[in-house]
Amino acid sequence: MSQQATRLVAGTPAIAAAHFVAEADPYDSMSNPDGYVNVGTAENRLVWDMLGPRLCAARAVTAADVRYAPLHGTVALRSQVARFLARGGAPIDPEDLVVVSGATAALDIIASVLCDPGEALAVPVPYYGALDTDLTGRSGARLVPVPPLAGAPLPDAAAVVDTVRRARSAGTTVRALVLTSPHNPLGLIYRETELRAFASACAALDLDLIADEVYAHCAFAGPAFVSARDAASGPLDPQRVHVVWGFAKDLGLPGLKVGVLHTRQPQVRVAARELAYFAPVSTDTQWLLTELLAADDWTVQFLTTSRNRLAASYAAAAGHLTAAGVPFRPAEAGFSIWTDLRGWLDAASPEAERLLWQRLFRSGRINLLPGAVFHHPEPGWFRLCHTTDPATVAEAVARLRHVLGDSTTAFPPR
Repeated sequence: MSQQATRLVAGTPAIAAAHFVAEADPYDSMSNPDGYVNVGTAENRLVWDMLGPRLCAARAVTAADVRYAPLHGTVALRSQVARFLARGGAPIDPEDLVVVSGATAALDIIASVLCDPGEALAVPVPYYGALDTDLTGRSGARLVPVPPLAGAPLPDAAAVVDTVRRARSAGTTVRALVLTSPHNPLGLIYRETELRAFASACAALDLDLIADEVYAHCAFAGPAFVSARDAASGPLDPQRVHVVWGFAKDLGLPGLKVGVLHTRQPQVRVAARELAYFAPVSTDTQWLLTELLAADDWTVQFLTTSRNRLAASYAAAAGHLTAAGVPFRPAEAGFSIWTDLRGWLDAASPEAERLLWQRLFRSGRINLLPGAVFHHPEPGWFRLCHTTDPATVAEAVARLRHVLGDSTTAFPPR
């Protein structure tokens, strides 16, 4: 095999590997009580009752629905996505959108367009673990982690400046800063002042800004979400801000694999359209999603209900953890809780975290992802995804209690 193929095989994201093992033997309280409890996969499984009637309704399929369409997205879908993404912000030109088969494909494309092999993208730590593959797997780029200051959950703009300058002094060409906003895995919402500070840092460092905003409409607490597209366009040239979004999180449709890249840079847009040749979305799927977004009343109701359910799901999961005496970092958005199991490590080391992860997965049959997957600098943190059946989340915490040492009040730290 080629060196690139060998590298891709070796770099299969742990998130995907654990997901498919757990999903092959899923927990069911009646039919499979010993199956895997999957709280490691970030899917919103709370909204099918709203999606099902629309997706399953009879519709007239025409010849056009099975013919070739523009590989970067039909005009109709891009127009509806532009309306959807512009809610509460500045208008978006549909011509600035490139529709491809998933947010992963959009990230792959923007990294390939901005970076030559060996060049780098700066990413605040911790970060969504699949970015290692999404941004570098085919582009040949590499990631430069930006560590947080001691005690801070995330790095600030000053940390970005320091890290990028150090990397450049060591001979690394850094092309862009990558943010996940709202943040995954911490579930925090970047404030507008923070986004503007990052944009100012990018301007000073001659960097583009890439914002992965797949959780844009999944904020259920804290301040309202503000897109980097709007917040960064003052301090930074708008043509240097590139936003990735998809239907997986906000609309609860991960299996349809539809993502969007928004860029106002003409050359980047042209190149992205060319690369969309390798990652198109089926014409029929585009028609389905166009109709979904065109129903304004339904979309507003869906997003409102989804946010309410996310808030309730988070509160219930947080309540289970609190009752079990397991610390966690409060979240404002997204599908997960950043859970603190440092007190149950045999040692404050990556190896101890790995061993605890394996014990939870093998003995407890719990799919709960460790901080190492997200490059967290301190061992012992785990991501627990709560947006599934409430009984499944309750079972996950109950198993956690059993594996770590059952107690009616709290786990005794080792």
